[in-house]
Amino acid sequence: MSSIQSDAAAGSEGTSPRASTAPGPGGSSTRTNAERVLVVEDEPALLRALEINLRARGYQVSSSGNGRAALAEAARRPPDAVLLDLGLPDLDGTELIRRLRSWTAVPVLVLSGRAGSGDKIGALDAGADDYVTKPFSMEELLARLRALLRRDAQPSSRQIFTIGHATIDLVARSVTRRLDDAGAPESAAPLHLTRTEWRMLEILLRSPGQLVPSGRLLSELWGPGAEDRTYYLRFHMAGLRRKLEDDPPRPRHLLTEPGMGYRYQP
Repeated sequence: MSSIQSDAAAGSEGTSPRASTAPGPGGSSTRTNAERVLVVEDEPALLRALEINLRARGYQVSSSGNGRAALAEAARRPPDAVLLDLGLPDLDGTELIRRLRSWTAVPVLVLSGRAGSGDKIGALDAGADDYVTKPFSMEELLARLRALLRRDAQPSSRQIFTIGHATIDLVARSVTRRLDDAGAPESAAPLHLTRTEWRMLEILLRSPGQLVPSGRLLSELWGPGAEDRTYYLRFHMAGLRRKLEDDPPRPRHLLTEPGMGYRYQP
C-alpha cells in the first residue's frame, strides 16, 4: 500500500472528518472556511484516497477522471485550487493547463508519475504552479497545497484601474470620469454603479486579460441555477459600457467573447 493510500485509510476511521477539530499533519486544524479543490485523476484508487484526505482536512472536493469533464466542472464551479494528473485518457494534462490559463489564474498543482525534467518544465511553462512526483506523501502534498492557497489569497497590489476616461478605485469603491482631456480635478465627476455592476466589474478587473466564463459570472452573481440566464450579463454589461467606455458600441476594455464569456482588456 502506498503512503497516500495508507493516509486515506487512517483518515476514514473514527468520527466524521468534517466534525473533527483535531490538528492535522503539520499542526493544521480542520478548516472553517473551506476552499474548493478540483481533483483531476483517472486512477480510481488514488482519486478516492485524495478525496478522503482532502475532506478529512476540511476542503470541499470536486473530482473528474478526464480533462474535458474537468474543464466543464472548473467553469461551472470555479475551484480555489486544482490537483492535476498529467496522464489523462482524453486530454494531455499540459494541454488542460493551457486551456485553464486562457481564462483563470487558479493555482494548479501537478501530480504525475512522469519523473523526467522535460515533463516538469513543460507543465510549469504551460502555467502550473507546482509539481509533485508520484509516489508522494500526503503531508508533502497538503503542505504544497496550503502554500499555493496562501499565495493566491494575497490581495492584489493593484487597486486602481482606468477604462477610457473613467478611473475605478476598488478600495474606495468609487468611480470618477474626466469630463475632458485636461485631467484637472475639477473636470472629474463621480459615477454611480449598481451593486450588480460593481460585483461584475470587480470580477473582471481581478482577472486582467483573462476570459471569465459566463457560467462563472452567473454563478458568482446570482448563485446556482442561473447558468442559462446569459441575458442578465448582457444587460449589465451594456450598462457598464455606457458608463465607462469612451465609445460603448465599440468597447476597447470590456470585451465580449461570443458564446464563452467576458474579458477586461487593460
